[in-house]
Amino acid sequence: MKMMLFTLKRIRSVPLKIFFFLLSFQILVLQGQSTGGIPQVASGVLVRWQHFDSKYIGKRTVDIWRPFVLDDTVVAYSVLYMNDGQMLFDSNVTWNHQEWKVDETLQALINKGKVPPTMVVGIWNGGSKRHSEFFPQKVFENMNAETRQWCAQNGRNYSVGGDSFSALSDNYLKFIVEELKPAIDSLFFVKKDPQNTFIGGSSMGGLISMYAMCEYPQVFGGALCFSTHWPGVWKVEDNPIPGEILGYMNEHLPVPGNNKWYFDLGNQTLDALYPGIQAQVDSQLHKAGFNETNWITRFFEGDDHSEKSWSRRFGAAYWWLNPQR
Repeated sequence: MKMMLFTLKRIRSVPLKIFFFLLSFQILVLQGQSTGGIPQVASGVLVRWQHFDSKYIGKRTVDIWRPFVLDDTVVAYSVLYMNDGQMLFDSNVTWNHQEWKVDETLQALINKGKVPPTMVVGIWNGGSKRHSEFFPQKVFENMNAETRQWCAQNGRNYSVGGDSFSALSDNYLKFIVEELKPAIDSLFFVKKDPQNTFIGGSSMGGLISMYAMCEYPQVFGGALCFSTHWPGVWKVEDNPIPGEILGYMNEHLPVPGNNKWYFDLGNQTLDALYPGIQAQVDSQLHKAGFNETNWITRFFEGDDHSEKSWSRRFGAAYWWLNPQR
């Protein structure tokens, strides 16, 4: 059995079902320490599900962050599912030594009463499978043969094995919706309705967040899409993918009223590729009937494509998405 560390410091109570869950699975619960690449959180409590075993995507690491609240025995949490979960909490254990500062930012917003208590479920990406799992599968499958071949040719270096491309995002979303969310709903005291269930990410993580709410608008009430990588691959010239994505969105956007869209972008490094495409997306959202009550796109002059930029924008984005009611 692998190491299990359960730190009770500053935790007022632990529901029995979670306690027995911790005893039954290889879980690490950490506050104020970093062990073996596990993030050190500045506030709240981090629970690591080391190997969530999925029939759709295999084993996946999931980090679950819970804020401190005055009485956590009566608080039901909103839930934010975030892609690229290994980048959220601690720059000491990320590949580029940057982080989103999700724990500090959300705890401050909660303490000020600006947003409701929120649990963050950070889903680690699949490494070599990241691009395939985050590329909208129905977009790929609806391409004609020539466009699909172009996409496969230009996406192969970012896919499993580096010698082929296949979109795997439908199974990735089934993992979240059919396996991970039911587990979170069962093990923690959370609000299960779409108005309190959100998904977010950046770059390809923003793209899969858009796809998730189009595919499951009855599950996710809002999507945070930071610096969305609309090109889909890293080649821009004569790239047909943005047009294919726009075609998909035209057919699959949820009916305005129950879902909220947040998009943003900068204009440095990779973000310099996005303004023109984002403008087309904005036009489509406007034509579909979305307005300032359920959609916003923000532009940040000088921001680049990095966790440092996204961390500065995260708090205001989530406050807009899920303000305290």
